[in-house]
Formats: sequence, structure tokens, C-alpha cells
Amino acid sequence: MGRLTVILTSPRLPAGLLTATAWRVVHEASLVATYDAESGLAAALLGDGVHVQAWPTATPADLLAQAQDQHVVWLTGDDGDEELIRALADAVVSRTESPNAGNSTPSRAAAQFDAPQIEVMVGSFDPPGARLLDLREVMDRLRRECPWDQEQTHESLVRYLVEETYETIEAIETGDRDHLQEELGDLLLQVLFHATIASEHPDEPFDIDDVAAGIVEKLVRRHPHVFAGLEVAGIDEVESNWLTIKQAEKARTSPFDGIPPGLPALSLALKVAGRVERTTPQEPSAQVDAPELSRAALGDALFALVAQAHAAGLDPELALRERVRLEVEQRGMQ
Repeated sequence: MGRLTVILTSPRLPAGLLTATAWRVVHEASLVATYDAESGLAAALLGDGVHVQAWPTATPADLLAQAQDQHVVWLTGDDGDEELIRALADAVVSRTESPNAGNSTPSRAAAQFDAPQIEVMVGSFDPPGARLLDLREVMDRLRRECPWDQEQTHESLVRYLVEETYETIEAIETGDRDHLQEELGDLLLQVLFHATIASEHPDEPFDIDDVAAGIVEKLVRRHPHVFAGLEVAGIDEVESNWLTIKQAEKARTSPFDGIPPGLPALSLALKVAGRVERTTPQEPSAQVDAPELSRAALGDALFALVAQAHAAGLDPELALRERVRLEVEQRGMQ
């Protein structure tokens, strides 16, 4: 009895990356065929000495006929040759639904049971993160063919980056995991969009691979306890090492260097207070009357202050930003 093996491969991997089983099946087959013998996988096999026959008009019936008394391997294209797979599946179903019960004379149904075995083999699997390649391909095409995407710049996308960030925060706060997945995708799109635009710069281009390489190097460098065998006593020492390495990288002259001035006032104040505490822990920038302040109590106190500011006609955002700016100026002169 013959055999037909259909090999599915991932279009996201370099051609020729097959499992050991798939490689063995290909090399042992009597006939290896595909619609396009110049495709990536077929070309890779040809380079390895495997003859691949181009069969652009092949039908399921053709493949079954060829596999009647030999082992035929069919290499699917990037789209998985879905129509052919469905037709072969229908052939298997019709074969099992047409038994030749009670007939002494061989019939067409009986002949079907002598038809070749059919199997679908996954020749390569997508590794984790493979769909990021799809996203990059889609983004590149949008940049080439969509009028709106073509017009965007780093500056024009800032509003969307801010919006998507806040929408992601909202999804985290509400605990809606479906919403969080969607918003993380929107946020990821913004990162890739900016990287795509950056790759088009005439003098200083960089792309998403450069972005990824940069963060990989930074994470490895700042985690010597993970990647370099450094022993640490706990989280406090991890944070201390992180800050020491970061300070050496940035060569900053002020403890407040690197704090984005455009942060919302509360986030800005929190960053400045943290820097003050690290540089002069014996002199915190502000004292809290309550020995233990819960998040709920803090929320109540902040809301009460905002309400008082509203009643007095004051802008709490501006007031806090002015206080933070004064703190930075005073500490910078010390």
C-alpha cells in the first residue's frame, strides 16, 4: 500500500528548518512534490540534494494516484494549501463512510480501502514570539500602501502613544484580561510604528531589531545576578546594583537627570521624592503625619485636597508641579 505525507511548515521560520522526523521522511520518499519548486523550502531541499518536482496543477486525485504504490511527500506552500488539505480530508471521510459490507464482489468502495494512507505532518513549529514577525510584515505593508500610515511621524503619533498607555492602565485597573490583551497589542503597535518610521531616517536609521537588541543588552547588563553569576542577598541588593550600573551608564551629574519633565504632577513628584530619598535618606522631602498610610487613606487625603483646591479656584496639577520644580532647584544648589 502506498502512502501520502503532507508536510506543513511555518512561513515564519527560515526555509529548511524541519524537524528530524520531517527530514527523514523527505529523504526516504519516492517522490517529493510541491506547487512551486522555487519556494523557500523546496529550494532548501534541492540544495541538500533532494529532488523536488514542481506540480502547479496537482489535484488531490493526482496525489492519491501517484501515492497508490509509492511514498509521496507533498510540501505545502506558505498558506498551508488549505483547499488541498480539505479535499484530502474529504477523501478520507468518504473512504470511511463507504464500507463494502455484504458484497462478495470487489466494488469501488472496497478499492478505496486499498487507497494510500494519508498523513499530515508538521515539519516546523512556530517558536514563542513568531507572530511578532507577522506584525512586522503587516506594519511594513501599511507603511507602503496605506495613505494614513504613510503620513505619520514620530510627532503625530505621540497622542496615540499616550492614549494607548492610559487605556492599558485602565485595563490593568479593571482586571479585564481580554481588554488588557487588546490594549497591550495597541501599545505594541505604537512601538513597532515608531521603529518603522525610525528605520526610514536618512542619516541615523534604526529598526525594531535594533530596539530589541538594545533592551536585551540593557537587561543582561543590569542583571548580573542572573547572567553573570553575581550573588545577591535579596531584592534590596538587586535594586542597589541596578541603580549603580544605571548611574555608571548614564554618567549623570544630578540625581534628577533623566526624569521626564512632562510626567503628570503626581508621577513627577513620586520620581523626585524617590531620588531625594536615595541621595539623602536622612532628609526626606516630606513627612507624613500618619505612621502607616494605607492606599485608601492616601486616596481619600488626595481627593480631599483636590476638592479643596477646586473650591479655592486653584489648579492642583500646577501647584504640585511648581512645588516639585522648587524641590529640584533647591536640591540642585546644595
